Amino acid sequence: MEKRSNLQGVHFIKVDGEERIATINLVPGVQVYGERLIPDEGIEYRLWDPFRSKLSAAIIKGLKVLPFGEGSKILYLGASTGTTASHISDIIGEKGIIFCVEISPRVARELMERCIKYRNNMIPIIEDARKHENYYSIFGKVDLVYCDIAQPDQTEIAIANCKHFLKKNGHLLLAVKSRSIDVTKKPSKVFKEEEEKLEKSGFKIEQVIELEPFDKDHVLIHAVMK
Repeated sequence: MEKRSNLQGVHFIKVDGEERIATINLVPGVQVYGERLIPDEGIEYRLWDPFRSKLSAAIIKGLKVLPFGEGSKILYLGASTGTTASHISDIIGEKGIIFCVEISPRVARELMERCIKYRNNMIPIIEDARKHENYYSIFGKVDLVYCDIAQPDQTEIAIANCKHFLKKNGHLLLAVKSRSIDVTKKPSKVFKEEEEKLEKSGFKIEQVIELEPFDKDHVLIHAVMK
């Protein structure tokens, strides 16, 4: 795997003869989803499983720019139990903050048990992402909106949140699952239609990455709000 120095906070390490991606564990000794912890010269790395994280899969499939870094402020829609959010937490560090929106109280409890209790830079918001007016914990504008919600209107949800919380020239990473939108259409057509929705709403598409073989009929769209 070719190392890409422009992906701040992402590390490529050799494990059992294979190159894997990892982040430096913000909370040494603590796992989030059973991931392997690799100590090396006083630093503990967390292997980042591309079969469990669409962002990890996108990096492996050639994401050119990671649009956040140390100190970034992020709104994560559909944080689930915190697999991807925790690796973002590692990258942004103690000076960053990630607001984690999750609609399911049961899933949010797991998020809090696995992540929030250990990581000061993660703030839970138990709410429907369609009701962004109810996010009382968010202050100021964010640098990035990350959206991973398997709903027919996932792109519209992302756009509404961006218009409310994303700063000018801020970034959107949108995971699109074609079969959550329309099972009758070819995935490629669905992806194109979602791109067009973003462009009509004032976004510039930077990159579209197909996530197979890690996630079937998925892409990750990187866009910038103009």
